[in-house]
Amino acid sequence: MAPAYTQDASALKQMFLINSSGQPIPLSSFAHWQPTNAPLSVNHEGLSASSTISFNLPDGVALSTASDAIERAMTRLGVPADVRGSFAGTAKAFQQTQHSQLILILAAIATVYIVLGVLYESYIHPLTILSTLPSAGIGALLALELFNAPFSLIALIGILLLIGIVKKNAIMMVDFALTTQRQSGISAFDAIFQACQLRFRPIIMTTLAALFGALPLVLSSGDGADMRQPLGITIVGGLVVSQLMTLYTTPVIYLFFDKLRLKFRPDPGPVGVRSLE
Repeated sequence: MAPAYTQDASALKQMFLINSSGQPIPLSSFAHWQPTNAPLSVNHEGLSASSTISFNLPDGVALSTASDAIERAMTRLGVPADVRGSFAGTAKAFQQTQHSQLILILAAIATVYIVLGVLYESYIHPLTILSTLPSAGIGALLALELFNAPFSLIALIGILLLIGIVKKNAIMMVDFALTTQRQSGISAFDAIFQACQLRFRPIIMTTLAALFGALPLVLSSGDGADMRQPLGITIVGGLVVSQLMTLYTTPVIYLFFDKLRLKFRPDPGPVGVRSLE
């Protein structure tokens, strides 16, 4: 009995293609049968055949560093235009998150501003409260750099948590100063001075409670500790720097915006006209 591929070759000679002139061309003129090994299945990404190459990260190397190294290697290899490479899995999720990090932070700040504006019925005082955020962000980034920790998705979550934790320092002072100024009719300077004196202890207590609550994340070890440490580092670093700065900067910014409000406040008008405050 002849082998199967011999029979297929003879069958190939009996198959023809018709060219543009109407002449038959044997299929064996440009094709042949040959036994070979082939995969049982071919993976596809969309309409294109694809192959997945997995990689692991060495200790102390961030996913962003590995992604940049892979992209540089693809550039050096001079891959043909019809061969395309893209990340999948965790690396793809990291790239999508990295592109939306700034949008997430800006959306969180805008949401906090709207809520505070509704709470205080003011356009200016929410800016006084949000002025505590830059120092917290700088402290978080400096702490990550000091501990050589990557700015990962967990670190971004720590930054978002800081937005909620840090602004309570300014809320305690601004809320007390506004209430005292409206009820007692004293000046803005005296009101914020009393707020700094009477709200110093609760501000320190709440900050220390949050700081000591985040320390176990920084000092922990074992499985999964590398993923949790950036969260604790951002919280601790942001709280320390913001606590040292906002106790001095918040009263100054409060007085600046109060003078700005008095400067641009319109003259008293008929009932129903609201001032800028």
